[in-house]
Amino acid sequence: MIAILGATGATGGATLRSLTRLGIPARALSRDPARLLAGLDERTRALVEAVPADAGDPASLRAALHGTRRLLLTMANGPQQVEHELRVIDAAAAAGVEHIVKISAPAAEPDSPVAVSRGHHRVEEHLRASGVTATVLRPYAFMQKLLLLAPGIAAAGLFHGAMGDAPCNYIDCRDIGDVAASVLTRPEPAGGTYELTGGRAYSHPELAGLLGGLLGRPVRYVDLAPWELRAHLVGRAGMPDWLAAHVAEIQQLAVHRPESPGDAITRLTGRTPRTLEAFLHEHLDAFR
Repeated sequence: MIAILGATGATGGATLRSLTRLGIPARALSRDPARLLAGLDERTRALVEAVPADAGDPASLRAALHGTRRLLLTMANGPQQVEHELRVIDAAAAAGVEHIVKISAPAAEPDSPVAVSRGHHRVEEHLRASGVTATVLRPYAFMQKLLLLAPGIAAAGLFHGAMGDAPCNYIDCRDIGDVAASVLTRPEPAGGTYELTGGRAYSHPELAGLLGGLLGRPVRYVDLAPWELRAHLVGRAGMPDWLAAHVAEIQQLAVHRPESPGDAITRLTGRTPRTLEAFLHEHLDAFR
């Protein structure tokens, strides 16, 4: 049995749909199984076993993971993420899970300039020491997160950032789901660490030009200092301070470590990644 912890999130949900498109049943772990099932289409729902589990409750994890051989571990960034993921890994190892696929982050290093990435490094190290075969996927910026810019672009024709003209690796979450599904269903999991990107990196000015061309009107990128972006996200977008700090840090990472696309998606799935142009065209109404 393949289990997914984080099936209501962007990457967990994409993996669940990728598996069911292949006709592979999966167990989705959720604090609210009924709500999870209600959000699935009929085809997906038919192949999903939704079971109650809470990353803060070791007993519920042990029960939910009973009989599981492979596990996707993906959780939203947050103050308790590291604590919860460590607990999940321990419960999975105790339950006899043979292979864990963890969704991590770029620059997952002990001295990373991004606090969230330092947390991912700690989890990755714990996973490698657990004795369970580990595959770590490190995706870059989600295309789906660009939809958060849509209200400002629709209303005022502009968006803010702190990347100057540095390139950013955007990836469609559906590609992450396809990669995770491919890795989870291998007959003999080998483990490893993979950086996941789209097929091309785009700067914010290039993104503004691309959107402007699709919309048929100007779209402007306003570059801010990192502290200004953080204050803007807290004061104008209502973000928690820790999340605003993370956004500013990850954008500055792209400035100091210029990003370029890799070929991991093609190697792991046998096809090229979805393009940013196709994603924006698909969701263009949100930006109008």
